[in-house]
Amino acid sequence: MPVAVRVIPCLDVDGGRVVKGVNFRDLRDAGDPVELAAAYDAEGADELVFLDITASAQRRDTMVDVVARTADQVFIPLTVGGGVRSTGDVDLLLRAGADKVSLNTAAVARPELLTEVAGRFGAQCVVVSVDARRGGGTSGFEVTTHGGRRGTGLDAVAWARRAVQLGAGEILLNSMVADFAPAVAAGADAVLAASVFHFGEIKIGEVKQSLRAAGHPVR
Repeated sequence: MPVAVRVIPCLDVDGGRVVKGVNFRDLRDAGDPVELAAAYDAEGADELVFLDITASAQRRDTMVDVVARTADQVFIPLTVGGGVRSTGDVDLLLRAGADKVSLNTAAVARPELLTEVAGRFGAQCVVVSVDARRGGGTSGFEVTTHGGRRGTGLDAVAWARRAVQLGAGEILLNSMVADFAPAVAAGADAVLAASVFHFGEIKIGEVKQSLRAAGHPVR
């Protein structure tokens, strides 16, 4: 039986507010993360992703209080990332209410962190965020870190495969080239979007109706 495609709003957060920009730059306010999370839960979102997009770049800790308040308002799986650098950080976020934790910059810098986290908490808790842009590598896509600010020279596809071998349970692929790609047709089992939901351009129910009409199972 085919796996149901999950529809997942992504809350990119900067300074305690949900924001939207292009490649994590020229950010504009999109609302309160707790209020948006509760609204998406009510609309039928399958999961939520909370990303503190400047935590790694500015070396700030993830806003655990916002995570905790968000977790109090939603009853669907919550993935949290941004500034996660150790198993201690992961433990703090899971205790605050996250179901899964996303790693990017720290995992690229020290890949064995993925094995450490998976060994302590289980692979089901480990998500590797791959911010990919065109250029370099066999696939033609390069991994970036620090909110897309730094190139790594790593091939995006090769890094995703290695991350799974090291312990990642899921890959969150973010294109730095454009906001949209035909992800489901390419084999993804979830679609993640931000601004089109935040600014009311598309409703979660509409996405599910379109997927269903195209023959993709949804929840």
